[in-house]
Amino acid sequence: KRSMSSTAGADTAAHACATAPAGAKAARRRVGYVSHELYWWHDPGATTGGVSGMFPPLTVQPGVPHWEDVETKRRLHSLLHVSNLAAKLTPITPRPATETEILAVHSETHLRNVEKLSDGGGGETGECAYIAPGGKYIAELSAGGVIEAALAVLNDKVDCAYALVRPPGHHAEKDRGMGFCVFNNVAIAARALQAKGLKRIAIVDYDVHHGNGTEEAFWDDPGVLFISLHQDSNYPAGTGEEDRVGGPNAHGSTINVPLPPGSGKGAYQYTLDTVVLPALRRFKPEFILVSSGFDAAYADPLSSMLLSSDDFRAMATALVEVADELCKGRVVFAHEGGYSKEYVPFCGLAVMESLVGERSEHTDPFLFEVEAWGGQGLQPHQRDFVHRIATLHGLPCPVSPTNTSTADANALAQLLARVPGDKRPALLEKMTALVESALQ
Repeated sequence: KRSMSSTAGADTAAHACATAPAGAKAARRRVGYVSHELYWWHDPGATTGGVSGMFPPLTVQPGVPHWEDVETKRRLHSLLHVSNLAAKLTPITPRPATETEILAVHSETHLRNVEKLSDGGGGETGECAYIAPGGKYIAELSAGGVIEAALAVLNDKVDCAYALVRPPGHHAEKDRGMGFCVFNNVAIAARALQAKGLKRIAIVDYDVHHGNGTEEAFWDDPGVLFISLHQDSNYPAGTGEEDRVGGPNAHGSTINVPLPPGSGKGAYQYTLDTVVLPALRRFKPEFILVSSGFDAAYADPLSSMLLSSDDFRAMATALVEVADELCKGRVVFAHEGGYSKEYVPFCGLAVMESLVGERSEHTDPFLFEVEAWGGQGLQPHQRDFVHRIATLHGLPCPVSPTNTSTADANALAQLLARVPGDKRPALLEKMTALVESALQ
């Protein structure tokens, strides 16, 4: 099993930490950390009164804070200090994204609507994406924080970075905010990297909800590989299906892995080893961006997954190691969702420990509980599903879903890799029907 797990100025705390690549004994890795006091001032519940205001009157009892509550991220920020991990970090100061940077992903209509709401009384920038008066500046600062983290890595000021930004971004689409997200932070950072001349950028999104906005932004861009691990049929409804593989000029550049509800350590680790890492190695990115959401954790109120802090540590370790292998360690993690005020801090600390390359003085007091839950191992239906995704994208898998030999499975994957991406889903459906007929 893989194991993974700010105080630089006054209001702006952007820190970095030094870590060494896994297994390295010499140089410590320089890890950037972005945060800012104004991120805690983003108030998505200002115009709704919390969760109850998002539903028809007299539907939900008042007094329930908005799910995208400041405490999940502020408590993570605090835990970095209490654990003494923050003392090792180097500051990256965020700045607002420019209109040019935002318009590389979003429409003028969306930008002006956010501006109007921000200058007025606040409101909904799109489905479930609220801002308070003045909120445009904070959303720009969130996107700009991820840009600055990416540019710091690109310019070798740090080796990698974590951006603890707010509001999150991966649901925001071209023409609207969505799902607590106003501007798509990771997509905007990716476009900024492309403007610097990068040709191959990979985005890995392990937030439990599908990164629909990021998918939309790069749907027809062969220079960006987008891999999303999310819970099947969660949010947004009707997105993230496995047969959505990219536009006519970029077939295969989108890899959706809608994992079954109840997936835990075994399913995620197997997906990482069978789909994510092989796809990254085949694509050979120059830079990796990670949408780091912690809502696949076992305690999250908006999902039905079983991950622990150690599982997020393992994913981060694997992504850091593959970045070392493929792109000189260039990887930036941008914070997305995660709605358990009690558990998000421990998941975030584990990821930061992984980047830093050492454990802090704090341990996860809930770890014994989640690791004792049943269903953590790889289940047969989860294994077969992951095999189907790998086969769809022409990636070798250890065994095939129909229990043929490894050699047969890999030969099948190689054959499918020769088929144009837009024809693979229909072909795979026909092949599945033939196999099921033969087994009757």
